[in-house]
Amino acid sequence: MFNWLSLITGIFYIVLGIYVIIYKFFVIFLEPNIAYSLGGLLIAYGLFRIVRSIYRIRQQKNED
Repeated sequence: MFNWLSLITGIFYIVLGIYVIIYKFFVIFLEPNIAYSLGGLLIAYGLFRIVRSIYRIRQQKNED
């Protein structure tokens, strides 16, 4: 269950990163350089969570 929740959370982080890049807003309005950096970081973290959860889901299926 935790792995599936992590997968969904990763997708939300990617969507949030895209939102920050497009609208340049995250709690406050951001300058373009900061918005691109923060958005890229959020997208990278979302991808990390997705890859990690897929890896763990595959490991669990191999154990069963």
